[in-house]
Amino acid sequence: MKGIDICFVVIYMAMMLGIGIYTSRKQSSMETYYVAGRKLGTFSIACLWISCWIGGASVIGTSTKAYDMGITAIWYVGILAVGCGLFSLVFSKKVKQIGDHLENLTYPDFIESRYDHRCRFVSTICTLIGMIGVTASQLVASGVILNTITGWGNGISFTVAAVVLILYTALGGYLAVTYTDWVQVGLLMFGVILAVPFAANAIGGAGEIRALPDSYFDVGAWGWPTIIAFALSTLLSFFTTMDSYTRCMAAKDANTARKGGFIAALCILPIALCATYEGLAAKVLIPDLPAGSNSLIQLILMTFPSGIKGLVITGIFAAIMSSADIAILTASANVTRDIYQRYINPKASDKRIVRLGTISSLIIGCISLLFAWLNPDIMDILLITFTFLSAGLFIPTFFGFFWKRGSISAAFYSMTFSLLTVIVWYIGRSLGWGSIFHIDALWPGLGVSAVLFFSISVLRGQKAEEREKIQHFLS
Repeated sequence: MKGIDICFVVIYMAMMLGIGIYTSRKQSSMETYYVAGRKLGTFSIACLWISCWIGGASVIGTSTKAYDMGITAIWYVGILAVGCGLFSLVFSKKVKQIGDHLENLTYPDFIESRYDHRCRFVSTICTLIGMIGVTASQLVASGVILNTITGWGNGISFTVAAVVLILYTALGGYLAVTYTDWVQVGLLMFGVILAVPFAANAIGGAGEIRALPDSYFDVGAWGWPTIIAFALSTLLSFFTTMDSYTRCMAAKDANTARKGGFIAALCILPIALCATYEGLAAKVLIPDLPAGSNSLIQLILMTFPSGIKGLVITGIFAAIMSSADIAILTASANVTRDIYQRYINPKASDKRIVRLGTISSLIIGCISLLFAWLNPDIMDILLITFTFLSAGLFIPTFFGFFWKRGSISAAFYSMTFSLLTVIVWYIGRSLGWGSIFHIDALWPGLGVSAVLFFSISVLRGQKAEEREKIQHFLS
């Protein structure tokens, strides 16, 4: 790549650092640092939703799967649009209203408000591990992209991307994430959509993808059991992933929280279509890429003129950074709000919490960097993590909002034994205990959670103080 293309990337990273330093001066309270003072508008909320769920794994993963398998890859991002819209329709207004009333900031806050501190602890550990895994995966992707753009080498590219990301997130908090996401979503939409006409022109016309084998146009080629398990675990994760809750908390009102999510869902759909088409076009243009090559990046390098090439790849790089920054901030909130303030120093001042938030963001970023450095192939770990979240936490979370009879004991045992079931299931699969363990761990985990939650709630009932707490939560 030429100097002008590299300049775009350098300018972008300098902008991100500048925003982080600028917003660091505005961190006056814990609410400002973690939910931007609960005053963001519809556009900002939509950008936060898009940037969180559409990262490097989404754009690059979709195009790569389309290159390998065809249009079945659209499930990879398409289901994210469905999940975003569904959460916004069913949950966003209720989360905002209850959260403001009870002054909740995090997902574990909601869990304890509805149940108790034991359930909060389980949800905190799950969220913390999950967000470190998400950050690590995005750091790996950002290092690969930066190396492709600059040729600096994997080590330097990986380190530079991580330092920029960790610093602007730790310094600026949620305001920095919001402001940078405005830029990053714009670059992402520009890059992914603009790549379509260039790709079509390179292969001789949009319809030339029809030269691919018929199997490439089978929407179920990924395998329906895999598609269903992936779709369900992803949809359920929207209701148990903490960043879904922080988006609602950051909105200025309940209607804004809902509208922002709907707009994001509408924007995610064209990204899914574009990334899928670009993978198919790459297969036509470069049919024999070596294993492990990135089809989308290679397509851009071959078909785009200098200047625009740098802008488009910067857009994809921005998508990766925007997913990682909110993951770092979410994990930081787990440490400061859900562990330190809840169990160690309940009377900690806002100033102390903000300072600890900055430090914990730096530490979490470094842990994620180390994790990614030692294990750059962590997709399986991420899939396992989201299975844990959806299998163990969805039933108590969802029905906690809509079913008054759901009891505290039922929620705790449901969460705990479901997570243990998932762990045992993965161990059994890896050790070859039997063919039954080849069933996706989501199903037994979700089954155990449902049976325990509903049976214990019905059979044991609730005490008077528990009913009073539930009424206060739902009022």
